[in-house]
Amino acid sequence: MSFSLFLALIGVFALGGAVGYILRWAIALSKRGSLELELKQRLLEAKEEASKILERAESEAQRLLEERLESITERERSVQKLEERLIAREEALDKRLAEYEAAQKAIEEEKQRLVKEQAAIAKQREEVQTALEKVAGMSRQEALEALYARLEQEHEEDIMRRIHKLEQEGEARFERKAQEILTSVIHRLGNSVASDVMATIVPIPSEDMKGKIIGKEGRNIKAFERATGVEVIIDDSPGTIMLSSFDPIRRQIARIALENLMLDGRIQPARIEEAVEKAKEEVNKIIKQKGEEAAYEAGVFNLNPKTLMILGRLYFRTSYGQNVLQHSVEVALLAGMLAEELGADVQVAKAGGLVHDIGKALDHEVQGSHVEIGRKILMKFGEDERIIKAMQAHHEEYPYETIESVIVQVADAISAGRPGARRDSVEQYLKRLEDLEAIATSFEGVQKAYALSAGREIRVFVQPEVVSDVGARTLARNIARRIEEELRYPGEIKVHVIRENRVVEYAR
Repeated sequence: MSFSLFLALIGVFALGGAVGYILRWAIALSKRGSLELELKQRLLEAKEEASKILERAESEAQRLLEERLESITERERSVQKLEERLIAREEALDKRLAEYEAAQKAIEEEKQRLVKEQAAIAKQREEVQTALEKVAGMSRQEALEALYARLEQEHEEDIMRRIHKLEQEGEARFERKAQEILTSVIHRLGNSVASDVMATIVPIPSEDMKGKIIGKEGRNIKAFERATGVEVIIDDSPGTIMLSSFDPIRRQIARIALENLMLDGRIQPARIEEAVEKAKEEVNKIIKQKGEEAAYEAGVFNLNPKTLMILGRLYFRTSYGQNVLQHSVEVALLAGMLAEELGADVQVAKAGGLVHDIGKALDHEVQGSHVEIGRKILMKFGEDERIIKAMQAHHEEYPYETIESVIVQVADAISAGRPGARRDSVEQYLKRLEDLEAIATSFEGVQKAYALSAGREIRVFVQPEVVSDVGARTLARNIARRIEEELRYPGEIKVHVIRENRVVEYAR
C-alpha cells in the first residue's frame, strides 16, 4: 500500500516536471520570436540610415569633384597664358640677342679698323718725327728742352711775376691760417719754459765729512763708486762733492745714497751697499710715480705700465738744459690742441707726443737713434700702431704716414723752439753757425753768406751773372734741403737768397 502510494507520488512529480518544462519551453520560444522581430526591425532601420548617409556622401563627393575640376581648369588656363607670355618674351630676347651680337660684331670690326688706323698714324708720326729730327739735327727731347729754355729765357719776367703772385697769395693764405692755429695753441698752453739741469753737485755739511766719505785708504769712496758706477770727485771746492757719470739714473741713485749716508753718519762699505740698494728702490718709485703723473697730466690713458716705467726715466734726463719728461708732456698737450683744431685723432696725437722721446731713456744703453729705440720699446709692449706711426716721424727718419705724425713733429718743434726752452753751449752754438754758413757757401754762384738771429736765419748773397731769378729760388730750396738733411736744430731756419745787380760807371 505504501509502495503504490510511493509510485503514485513519483508519477505525479514526474508529470508535474514535464508540464513545467513544456511551459518554460513555450515561454522561452515566445520571447525568442519577439527578440528576432526586434533585431530585424533595427537591422532594417540601420540599412535605411546607411543608404541615406551613402547618398549624402556621394552627393558631397560629386560637388567637391566638380569644384576641384573647375579649379584645375582655371589653373591650366593661367599656366597656358603664362607659357604664351614666356614664349613671347623668349622670342623677344632671342631677337635682342641677335641684334646685340650683330652690334658687338660691328663694334669689334670698327675697333680692329681703328687699331689699324692708329698703328698707321703712329708709324707715320714716327716717320715724320724721324724726318724732322734728321732735318733739325736734334732729337725730340732735345728740341723740347731747347724750346723750354727759349721760352723761359724770353718770358722769364712774366714767369717770375706769375710765380711770385701765386706764392704770395698761397703763402699769405696758408701762413695766416697756420699762424692762427699755432698762436691759439701756444696761448692756450701756459707751461713754464725755464731750463732744468739735474744736479750732480752734492752739498756737504762740513769738511770733515769728506774724510768720512773717502775712508781709510780710500776704501769708502772705492766701495761707493763700485756700488753706484759713479765717479766721485772730491777737490778743494768747499762744501761740495761732484758726482760724474754719463747715466743720469746712476747719478740720482748716487746722490740719494750719499745724502742718506751723510745724514746717518755711519759711512762704511757695508752701509754703503745698503744705502745704494735703498736709493735704487726709492728712484724706481720716483720713476714709476713720474711716469704715471706725466701720463695723467697729458691726458693719455691705457698705456702699458712698463711703457710708463720707461717714460718716468726721462724725469732724470735733460736735452739742451730742458727736462725731457716736461718737454714730452708739453708736446703731448700741444699735439692734442693741434689735433683738435685740425680734426685729427686727439688721443693718438697726445699719446704720440708723450712717448716721442721715450727712446732717450735708453739711448746710452741700447745702440741706435732714440727714434728707433722708442719704436722698439712701443712695439715690444704692444702699444697701438697709430701711436707708433705718430711718434716715429718727428725727426723725419720715417715718412709722415698719418696727420697725427705731422702734428707731433710740429708740436715738438714748438716746444723745443719756444724762447728760453733750451740752451746750447757756446761751442755747440758756434759750431752750428759755422756749419750753416759752410753749407750755404758750398753752392755754385754763392758770393757770401751770413748766419743771423742766433742761427735762425741765414742770408745768402749770389753772383747775379751766374744765378738768375729763377735759379735763386731753386738755390734757396736746395740750401734749405741740405740744412734739413745735415744739421739738427730746434725750430726752423729761414733762408734768404739775395740777388742784386749793380752798375757802376765813372764820369770823367
